[in-house]
Amino acid sequence: MSIIADKSLAPLGQQRIAWAKAYMPLLNILNARYGQSKPFAGLKMAVSIHLEAKTAYLAQVLKNAGAEVAVTGSNPLSTQDEVAAALAASGVEVFATHGCSQKEYDDYLRKALATDPHLIIDDGGDLVNMINSERRDLIGKLYGGSEETTTGVHRLKALAKAGHLAFPMIAVNDAYCKYLFDNRYGTGQSSLDGIIRTTNLTIAGKNLVVAGYGWCGKGVAMRAKGMGANVIVTEVDPIKAIEAVFDGFRVMPMQEAAAVGDIFITVTGCKDVITKPHMEKMKDGAVLCNAGHFDVEVNKQHLEALSTVPPFEVRKNITAYTMADGRKLYLLGEGRLVNLACGDGHPIEVMDLSFAMQFLAMLYLVEHKGELENKLYVLPDELNKEVAALKLEALGAGIDELTPEQAAYLAAE
Repeated sequence: MSIIADKSLAPLGQQRIAWAKAYMPLLNILNARYGQSKPFAGLKMAVSIHLEAKTAYLAQVLKNAGAEVAVTGSNPLSTQDEVAAALAASGVEVFATHGCSQKEYDDYLRKALATDPHLIIDDGGDLVNMINSERRDLIGKLYGGSEETTTGVHRLKALAKAGHLAFPMIAVNDAYCKYLFDNRYGTGQSSLDGIIRTTNLTIAGKNLVVAGYGWCGKGVAMRAKGMGANVIVTEVDPIKAIEAVFDGFRVMPMQEAAAVGDIFITVTGCKDVITKPHMEKMKDGAVLCNAGHFDVEVNKQHLEALSTVPPFEVRKNITAYTMADGRKLYLLGEGRLVNLACGDGHPIEVMDLSFAMQFLAMLYLVEHKGELENKLYVLPDELNKEVAALKLEALGAGIDELTPEQAAYLAAE
């Protein structure tokens, strides 16, 4: 039985899901195609993902394709209670409430796994971690799963390297279509959306520091530049750093950037990116936020230790920390994913691409049951191209095809 905050919120959630559905042509195509053949009939899925309208529609499409679906959130602040209520009303089991405690969050994961799934969709690696630590009895039953995020893939790679990955996992995040569009255009727009919605401040004219120049960092930097920010990039990888320079951004260590930044966005997937020595140099009124999966990139313990008065909320999702010299530093969304803790997450059209690949990853695991090793796979290239071709078709765009002579010429090289 579902655990949600308020079932009376379902009508509002249904409106949100309907709005998302109208702009997700790929999932609509897959819904029409596989709603008839029911390839997931008789199978159970556990899904841990940011629970908002777009992910709710993915869950409904999976259910319509025959799966018995249980959904829980992957971040306590990204669950939208009205969407959770609507999803539960549509026949999907839901275990998620906005602002839940860590204990409640873990219990929700356990309840999703208590359905004894054949397949999992993970976002950050918490389901896989819990299976390995608490529910190893599921391992023999699992066909496998897929992972949505960079952070989750890092955790899976560590498991695989240690020889502890006990079932096949598909790194959907590492699919070309996913990181090129979701990580770059999705994170780029949605992170700034979250900051603007929460602070009501301008981006133009600000010194905006982007920590990390992977695909997510590139997207944030590109969008911020387009909005008139003076973008500074911090990096630990010299190749990514020189790429940022060639892309027209200033590059410097965080210790230098700390003194000049107005807004700081961490997008590294690592911990302790912004710590006490940086905070001690920051301007009065500096805004700190994180767009990595876990709330460890901005060290909250250091902020609290430096604050001479108890931290307090000055505006929804903005916590003020008062330094000994009177400076105030502002942390958005408790240091959790700013695009979801303070906004609606990635744009609908971007997640249409990502969730189409999640659906196809589930289908791939079913079609290849018993053939895959216990290791981390990347989504096959032909599925990448299928998703891209479907999206182009939905957008009314066409491409050329090689002639037989051209194909033969390229094959001969």
